[in-house]
Amino acid sequence: MERVTIFGDIHGNLPAMEAVLADMDARGLSPDYCLGDLVGYGTFPNEVTEVIRERNIPTIMGNYDQGVGNDSDDCGCAYTSKEAKALGKRSIAWTNQHTSADNKLFLQQLSAQIPLELNGLRVLLVHGSPRKINEYLYNDRPDATMERLLDLAQADVLVCGHTHIPYRRILSSGRHVVNAGSVGKPKDGNPDACYVILEANNQELGVTFVRVPYDVERAAQAVEASDMPSEYAQMLRTGTG
Repeated sequence: MERVTIFGDIHGNLPAMEAVLADMDARGLSPDYCLGDLVGYGTFPNEVTEVIRERNIPTIMGNYDQGVGNDSDDCGCAYTSKEAKALGKRSIAWTNQHTSADNKLFLQQLSAQIPLELNGLRVLLVHGSPRKINEYLYNDRPDATMERLLDLAQADVLVCGHTHIPYRRILSSGRHVVNAGSVGKPKDGNPDACYVILEANNQELGVTFVRVPYDVERAAQAVEASDMPSEYAQMLRTGTG
């Protein structure tokens, strides 16, 4: 059996990331791969990025990493209202201002995808989808769409993030789509941080989602004490992204 541990969408939430890494350590797991979006919305962009760098964790570029790495005012996010878009503009402006030049260079140089083999299964790690960094692959996508994406990926297993909602989907072909959820900005109504463990044995894939409670108030109060929109603090408390 081969096993990998995958996490992503930390979004500047150092308390959540610290809790996830401590949980992995307690289980004897290593943080094998990160699906990106290290920064944005949370107030610890440098600290999160530096943990990734210090631990040398293979990491994919997320859309927010791309925006901040290039000093853009566009994070490539799909906001559902004018109000949400206005908050998002304030978030990326704050993150651009508070992320060091050295860390921006690191974000700019992250990989777009990571292919790997897990006990004979071809696995592709992406942030959004194989065709676009900021495509949202929600669980309601038709099987035919998912099958085409797996064809494009030339993979048996596609692992993505970006939506902040974890799921495991087995297609009619027997191939798999897994969303790893979010460490630092869950959107499924559960404020606990999330990561995923994949275990492959003789072409069979085991998928385990791990939810980790963390000091949400530390993260939320850090948002409220900054010029970041305070609305993001309440989203952390309620797990509503």
